[in-house]
Amino acid sequence: MDRLCDEILQLILVELDDPTTFTLVSKRFYQFSQDPYVRATYFLTRHGTMQAFFWAFGRGKLMSKEVIDDPIMVSFPLALAIEPRLLPYAEANGFHMDSKYRDFVFRKMFERPNLNSENRTDEIVRNVRELCRLDSKMFLSRTVAAEVCMEARANEGAYTALKQLDKSGDLLFELSDVVRELTKMFVNTRCITSVYTINVLRQLWADYPSDDPTVRLVMLLTVFLSDNCLAHTTPATLKTKLDALGLTPLSRKDIYDVLINPFVERYTPIMEYAKVEVGLDSRGIKSLLEDVTLKCLEINCKGKMLKKLVNDHEWLKDTIATVVPERYQIRLEDLPPAGDEKACAAYEATLCRDFVVTRYPLGRWSSGASRHRAAASQAEVPSGVVQATIAPLDADMDDEESQDGDGTRDHSRADEASDAPDLDLGRIGQDTLTTMIQYDELAPTRTGRRRYHHYGSSDSTGKLSYPADAMQVGRWIRTFFGNRSPVTAIFVLHAVINDNVVVLQPDYGYGDPDPFSSQYRVPITLKHFKILQRLGRAPNWSLYHEIQQGAEFYFTEEDHIAQDKMKSSGKKVKVKSESPSSFIASTSSSPSKAHSPRGRKRPRRSAAASVKSYVVPDSDDEAIAEQDATISRALKVQAKKKKVESNLQQWIKHLSIILGEEKKKYKEQKKRLERAAAPGTKVRLPKNEFHKSLTNNLRDLRKVDLEKRRHLYGPDVPDEDYSEGDDDEYQEKGPRGKKRRVSYREDEE
Repeated sequence: MDRLCDEILQLILVELDDPTTFTLVSKRFYQFSQDPYVRATYFLTRHGTMQAFFWAFGRGKLMSKEVIDDPIMVSFPLALAIEPRLLPYAEANGFHMDSKYRDFVFRKMFERPNLNSENRTDEIVRNVRELCRLDSKMFLSRTVAAEVCMEARANEGAYTALKQLDKSGDLLFELSDVVRELTKMFVNTRCITSVYTINVLRQLWADYPSDDPTVRLVMLLTVFLSDNCLAHTTPATLKTKLDALGLTPLSRKDIYDVLINPFVERYTPIMEYAKVEVGLDSRGIKSLLEDVTLKCLEINCKGKMLKKLVNDHEWLKDTIATVVPERYQIRLEDLPPAGDEKACAAYEATLCRDFVVTRYPLGRWSSGASRHRAAASQAEVPSGVVQATIAPLDADMDDEESQDGDGTRDHSRADEASDAPDLDLGRIGQDTLTTMIQYDELAPTRTGRRRYHHYGSSDSTGKLSYPADAMQVGRWIRTFFGNRSPVTAIFVLHAVINDNVVVLQPDYGYGDPDPFSSQYRVPITLKHFKILQRLGRAPNWSLYHEIQQGAEFYFTEEDHIAQDKMKSSGKKVKVKSESPSSFIASTSSSPSKAHSPRGRKRPRRSAAASVKSYVVPDSDDEAIAEQDATISRALKVQAKKKKVESNLQQWIKHLSIILGEEKKKYKEQKKRLERAAAPGTKVRLPKNEFHKSLTNNLRDLRKVDLEKRRHLYGPDVPDEDYSEGDDDEYQEKGPRGKKRRVSYREDEE
């Protein structure tokens, strides 16, 4: 690479979407990328002449007569927003208005002025109509319309002009549809709790009421999530607010939908309203509380409300303990088939979903992917709630990338109004008009990939789908029910499938008084690895860390649950394997003392065993020598038996069997591809995440096991692998032994 000429380097640079990494390889590449000619050529090649003028000169960053002859041309999109009648004259002189600047022009038309003007509404309407008449590609998009609606209270002139354009039919869409879709986006976003958003939504509801159940739910949330409802509010006060919005009467389903919203934490005022105004009796209240509690188990950010519910109503604990094992148990036969990669990637357990990070893009964005709910009975949810959970930041980034394309619309306004899909009219977001204008004016070039860096803290946090101080339901379940509870075991199984780091890592020995005590550990089982094997996902690193720390081996959660029940009942429990601590204590004692039922007394040390003797034994000492040999053989047999029974050895043994199954499946799949491929084609089949993770971590587990055996039996312990199974299929046979035999035969000859 260092020998390449500058022309070749420039060709490589132009083909890169993000050349930052390439410029950091060497000082020469970095200095080459800082050359003004190279940077200008890269931008012109990647983005075109018009966009280069717009970004470089329209913001006042660079202005030179040697570079451009007509300075007014680069600022012409801004001039059109003020006087659209200049467009015919500019087109007569060869100017071409690119459609990618359409939203920028209309945003400047609707921009809120510094001083109020009486004729502002009429001026906006006139400019929009004139520009749309002069150029068929220029029309007001749904994106700008939604931004204007977000300033319905702060920019009344622009909002009034937008309503006039809708009434006169100058828009390619119905403004009521935009308001409905915009309102539905707030059902699962944090900004629904802000006073500014509540006032805007109430204004839009007053102008464009809707029968959509999701819109009705959003308006109910504006009442129950307002600041007045955080204190003790009487049912009469709530009824007055609901009557003013025309939302009464409320039903049981309305109360249920409000209570299961992620941002509702205080349920007492809502339940009081249900008793007084809805007319629910004690039996109906109990049924409602039970349904809400069970639904909150599936909403992982509802830990605070769930904690309050169980503390106030202790009978809900028995309900959770009964329903969770029956409804949310996951078995191998419930999982998608291993051959269906898309279904396995889209699979998501019902409990312990990570609401901060989404790790399954196929399951989130694919329309045909169905998420398994582990046989959970789904309560009725208003239509549109699920569709409204798409992250606005991602939509904005995609919108920016789509605007950076070179495609233009050649259709007429009539054709666009009748034939164009909704995507051509723009996407709807929660940003205000002022925010987007500031972004257009301040954002640097090539920001399609880093658009989120230019949002303010209030703009980005307001679009999150969880509260600011949310408590994970899985964390609360562990604290309330205990680490070895059947309920906790099921939640941990769901967390393992969803790779919920917040729930998994504290459960496995972090933040506990004694992390090495089994009392403060959530047991892991071989079933966890088998489920991840079926789905092809890498286990969380905390699972391997727990095995290294001496986790007990269990096949399924039923094993340790049955063991705990027998311990609590006072019956003798048959221990399958010994822990490393007991293993060390037993090996330090003498073999004769190991047969004692109660090892309370310290075993007496034999002086003859520790003192070396240089006397050659005669025929009278043959019996002593035979006895020492017998004891030595017994020690070896006992040590070998103890090695097999250790927890770490059992984990390595069964994980090795699973790895052997993965290797066999990988080889068979690769052979099928090779037979189907053309002759001479080299087939490369990537391994799944589970295969790669288990291969690396199993190697580390064997190293840990070898170090422990060397610590117990000395440095000359044989490097034997006790984890291998008896089946030849799982025996790893390397080519090293064969090479030695070949070289040995050659030496003999």
